[in-house]
Amino acid sequence: MSENGDRPEPQEPPLRLGGMAMRNGLLVHGPTSWAAAARAPEGTIRVASGTKPTFPGPASSMPILRGPLRLAEGFAFIPIARRSLPVARLPFEDLRVLAAAFVATAASAAIRRARAPLALREALAAGLGLMPALIALRGSDLAAYHGVEHKAIAAYESDSPDAADAAKEHDRCGSHLVTPLLASNLAGALLMKRVLEKPGPLANAGVAVASTAAAVEVFAWCERNGTTRLARALRRPGFELQRLIGTREPDERQLEVGRAALAEILRVETQPSV
Repeated sequence: MSENGDRPEPQEPPLRLGGMAMRNGLLVHGPTSWAAAARAPEGTIRVASGTKPTFPGPASSMPILRGPLRLAEGFAFIPIARRSLPVARLPFEDLRVLAAAFVATAASAAIRRARAPLALREALAAGLGLMPALIALRGSDLAAYHGVEHKAIAAYESDSPDAADAAKEHDRCGSHLVTPLLASNLAGALLMKRVLEKPGPLANAGVAVASTAAAVEVFAWCERNGTTRLARALRRPGFELQRLIGTREPDERQLEVGRAALAEILRVETQPSV
C-alpha cells in the first residue's frame, strides 16, 4: 500500500526483447529500437543504438503474413547496427562461414535434383543448411555470446539482479523454429510435387515463404501454450540444440558486454520521445 492508503500502481510488463549474438558482442532489439555492444580489439566496450525499422499495416497482424514480416523486421536493422558500430563482427563475417554457406547451397541444389525419395532429399538439404551455423559456432566466442543473449534477456524478464545466474537456454530462441520449419517445408515440398511436375523458382520461393509463416505461427503458439505437453515436445529439439551446440557459458568479460547492451536498449526504449 502507498502512504496515502491507495493501492500500489500495477507494474509495467517487461519489454519484449529479442537479440542476436555477434562474434564479439550482442545486438538486442525491443518494440521500437535496437542496441548493440561489442568488445573492441583494445578491450573497451563500444555501444550504439537507434530506431528499428518496422513494417506497419494490416498485414503485420494477419496470421499468415505476420510471421515473415516479423522476421524481416528482425533482420532489417542488422546492417544499420553494423554501420553504427564498426567494431562489431557479425556471425557470418568469416571466410569459413561464407565458404560453408556456398558449399551448402550448391550441395542442397544437387541433392534436390537427385532421384532419392523426396523426404530423404529434404532432410539432407535441411541438415546441410545448418552447416554454416555450426561452422560459425565452432572455434569462436559466438556460442558464448549466444549464452550472453539468453542470460541477459532472461535476467531482465525475471527481474533477476544478475544475468550470470540465468539459464543459457531460452524459450524464444530461434532454434525452436527448426522443428516446425523442417516439418512445414517437407509438407510443402510434398504438396508441390503432387501439384507441379517440375516446380520452378517461383513455386519453390512460395513454399519457402509459406513454410516460414507456418513455423512462426507454431513458434508463437508454443509461447502462448508453453506449459502444454505438445509445446514442450515441439521445443525439445531447440533446447537440445542450444544446450549441446548453440550456447556456451560466458565468462565475466562477455557478460559485461551483455549488460552494456541491455542497459542501452532499456535506455532508448524508455526515454521520453522528443
